[in-house]
Amino acid sequence: MTPLILANAKEAADAVAERIITLLQEKPAAVLGLATGATMEPVYQALIAAHRAGRVSFARAASFNLDEYAGLSPDHPGSYRSTMNRLLFDHVDIDISRTHVPDGMASDPGKAAADYERQIADAGGIDLQLLGIGRNGHIGFNEPGSRLDSRTRQVQLHAETLAANRTFFADARVPETAITMGIATILSARSIVVLATGAAKQAAVAEALAGRFDPACPASALSIHGDVTWILDPAAAPGARAA
Repeated sequence: MTPLILANAKEAADAVAERIITLLQEKPAAVLGLATGATMEPVYQALIAAHRAGRVSFARAASFNLDEYAGLSPDHPGSYRSTMNRLLFDHVDIDISRTHVPDGMASDPGKAAADYERQIADAGGIDLQLLGIGRNGHIGFNEPGSRLDSRTRQVQLHAETLAANRTFFADARVPETAITMGIATILSARSIVVLATGAAKQAAVAEALAGRFDPACPASALSIHGDVTWILDPAAAPGARAA
């Protein structure tokens, strides 16, 4: 896979947004797989701007988010449901009932995970899955060691992931478990776009692009998918020199 390297992080995010806009223009009822995290915020800002300019409608679209923290209510400011509402859903014409986030409050996480898989299948599968990449190579919350055939399930988050996400919680108390789409779930998407920006992601991107699946870098599983686009800024590109 040869990544697309844009001039800076904003141009990279804008390019990702354009992929989503083009899909919705061609297929208004597309099913989107969405991600959270600081890397994605400029993507959602660009989508909101495009919607306000009349370039794109989400009225017939559906969405499935990659993951959700276990034990957080949907209105908790650190939950991914709350985050997605704040960053995107509240600002575009999407039907909120067609936006899906795993149930972090489920009393039976196994059943909730199976239900999520069924909901994706009932929607016809994901047309375009948006991904970021963690510093340890995780995609969604599939941490190093995740199986290639993994499906939506509850997982234990690694210490590095907890540390990276602390800034999103006012009390710095990040839930230690989450429900996430599995690697096989992600690979079931018809098309995948990965956005990585910043020097902190460079090593993980290099491992992911090595051309083989290594369980130590879950993102390397993307090498076996037939339609993956990596969009990077110069700092995240393998071989980039630190400033």
